[in-house]
Amino acid sequence: MTQPAQQATDGNPSLADQIEDLLPQTQCTKCGYDACRPYAEAIACGAALYNQCPPGGQEGISRLARLLGKPVIPLNVIHGTEHARSVAFIDEAVCIGCTLCIQACPVDAIMGAPKQMHSVIKSQCTGCDLCLPPCPVDCISMVNVSGTKTGWDAWSQQDADAARGRHDFRGHRLHNEKLENEARLLAKAKEKLRAIQDEIASSQEAYNEQARKKAIIKAAIARAEANKPKS
Repeated sequence: MTQPAQQATDGNPSLADQIEDLLPQTQCTKCGYDACRPYAEAIACGAALYNQCPPGGQEGISRLARLLGKPVIPLNVIHGTEHARSVAFIDEAVCIGCTLCIQACPVDAIMGAPKQMHSVIKSQCTGCDLCLPPCPVDCISMVNVSGTKTGWDAWSQQDADAARGRHDFRGHRLHNEKLENEARLLAKAKEKLRAIQDEIASSQEAYNEQARKKAIIKAAIARAEANKPKS
């Protein structure tokens, strides 16, 4: 049975916080979780083992084992193998500017705009390879940038900290963009409702149709208002 994750108390980091600090922050999801933080929380509560992170490799497992007071165990190859660090490379001559890779990148390491070629910011790419599957023209490849160095030998704590910062910033940005979009849609719905209410029905049929539209829009507005975050 899994146990609840330890919570931070008196300003001290929780077990999940300490585990997260030891993860490489590539945000690759190879561990089976959406990002490094959920994986850290799963380890902390016993829902996941500490050998599911290929980018961290055997050194990462050793670090986690020391923290947890557990034996060093082999990397679970179901989640992948330890390998050299690689970064994404986009063949700009083939890129069609679909932006799917930009949407998939967990650390905003790809620049571009719709219908324009995209480029990878090499220094910010974590090598997660999440941009490969959505590319419709297979114009992205992964290029080895660490030679024979693997795991933490190919990735520094400074790299990890920077990647976590970019990942967290992206999460905040997407959240804010969602709120802004919802606010725009809500404003448009209210504007549409006012326009319908100002219409003068020329017949009973037109009146009924007007009432139907108002009911639909009012229901949509009510749902949007109910889902708005509390300030």
